[in-house]
Amino acid sequence: MEFDVDLIADDAIGSEPLRLDEQVVPDLEPPTDPDARGAGVPAHLSPSSASMFQQCPRKWKHRYLDRLPDPPGEPALAGTFAHRVLELLLQRPAGDRTIGNAKLIAREIWPETEADPEFTALGLDEDAERAFRWRAWQAIEGLWRIEDPTDVVVDATEQDVQVTVGGVPFRGIIDRVDVEADGLVIADYTSGRAPSARFADARLAQVLLYAAALAELRGRRPVRARLLYLNQRIIEVSVTEENLGQVVATLQETWEQLLRSCADESFAARTGPLCAWCPFVAHCPEGQAEVEQRHLAGRVRQDAPALTVMALAG
Repeated sequence: MEFDVDLIADDAIGSEPLRLDEQVVPDLEPPTDPDARGAGVPAHLSPSSASMFQQCPRKWKHRYLDRLPDPPGEPALAGTFAHRVLELLLQRPAGDRTIGNAKLIAREIWPETEADPEFTALGLDEDAERAFRWRAWQAIEGLWRIEDPTDVVVDATEQDVQVTVGGVPFRGIIDRVDVEADGLVIADYTSGRAPSARFADARLAQVLLYAAALAELRGRRPVRARLLYLNQRIIEVSVTEENLGQVVATLQETWEQLLRSCADESFAARTGPLCAWCPFVAHCPEGQAEVEQRHLAGRVRQDAPALTVMALAG
């Protein structure tokens, strides 16, 4: 089925927020001596894997060591599609970065998504598939609401960075590296609700890690790092030695804790509200106990996936 750009209208239909996640890159190398190296040794850390370990070491284990299935849902797949369209669009000459050309790119690459086993596994009917395409288009079109792509000087898209940062082997894929009058700028697409000022620093930590990695790779520090919240606004931070030092120190601490956990084969569960949304809750007794307690107290949303997994829905 063709990507139906005729669905695009002035009034958006309702859709849940989607995330344009960074591409998943392998984080582990198989141990050459399993007995000596315990649960395995990370080959590197990416911003997403570091964040997951900080959130919950048990969840990190299930995702990166046990390789338990964690199939993406509709929002994530729609985000991946939108991300690919924007990547190809920003690779074009500035004058060609138009909404019309974004529609053409979307049509051209839609068959790739349509044939993706993860997409077909969703089992969408015709109406649901139209809603999926509309959700993706809202994210794509949202770029023009926060910047003029024809004004952007692009140095690189999908920059694969593999360097050592503060003694930690690091790998990440940067959505965009832009060139502005005073230097390089890290730009990362995302969606969902833009954070309040109180929580903006936490959201910017990931792009600051990218800035630290790019500084190692290129030998010069980017001047700014920004998150592009499609359809909403841009939040950014000036890159300084101080804030780079803070995110690198956190990365070092996470790396040391992770190595200790791998050596001890001990990955503690950090329970909380997010347990109700964890794809691995069926494998985590602590998480199940947390969800049950919160459910009995009326503190879990009825659409939380864990309620279905634990037969608590209804």
